[in-house]
Amino acid sequence: MLIDSHCHLNYPGLVEDAPGVLARAREAGVQAMISIATKRHEWEAVIAGADANPDVYATVGIHPHEADSHPDIDAARLTEAAAHPRVIGIGETGLDYYYDKSDRARQQASFRAHIAAARATGLPLIVHTRDAEADTAAILADEMGQGTFTGVIHCFTASADFAAKALALGFYISLSGILTFKNARDLQGIAKTLPQDRLLVETDAPFLAPVPVRGKVCEPAHVLHTARFLADLRGQAIDELVAATGANTLRLFGKMAA
Repeated sequence: MLIDSHCHLNYPGLVEDAPGVLARAREAGVQAMISIATKRHEWEAVIAGADANPDVYATVGIHPHEADSHPDIDAARLTEAAAHPRVIGIGETGLDYYYDKSDRARQQASFRAHIAAARATGLPLIVHTRDAEADTAAILADEMGQGTFTGVIHCFTASADFAAKALALGFYISLSGILTFKNARDLQGIAKTLPQDRLLVETDAPFLAPVPVRGKVCEPAHVLHTARFLADLRGQAIDELVAATGANTLRLFGKMAA
């Protein structure tokens, strides 16, 4: 089962041709897409897209870039929104110290609120981390000590050490089109060693189109290119890789499987 575990169907570049985007994904063999929210005002549109399409699912969350502008979004509001039957995850959330578009303390507080909501709902956490490995790992470990939760490091580009820490906490790791880039040698080396039962694939559409469509608007259909590249990298048949990542996605996002 080929699943795009992380895309933004409501973003410019995709939303203008929503029927075409979905049709091309289905034609490519994509059987499910998880549409990720990053701001409060997106939640209704993301959920509506999932309501309208049986192969689209939704999440609710606040991207770390948006933490400053959403001080009112706490665990209670996330938990309430996550009660919708088509909402299957919490996020994306996390820390981004590369752009520092929001105060770091505010990012950390928002991250912990999302973790509390993931713990309360039993839904997986979708984690964004960039130039913030140490604090991300520390917060995840600290919060795990207060009560278990599960989740995924999305669009993984971090170090092997961070991967090991995330895996030790029970997290999954999702790989995007970045994996196919010529300058991604370190990431490719890590991808070869990741345990097969913790791997997911994604597009992060409309961003990060993989080779051979790099430079174009990314669509969920393009997750097939990333899956093929990953299968070749690991010396696996594409069908085996797709079956494994699909099963992992269903295991992690149990509400989708149900």
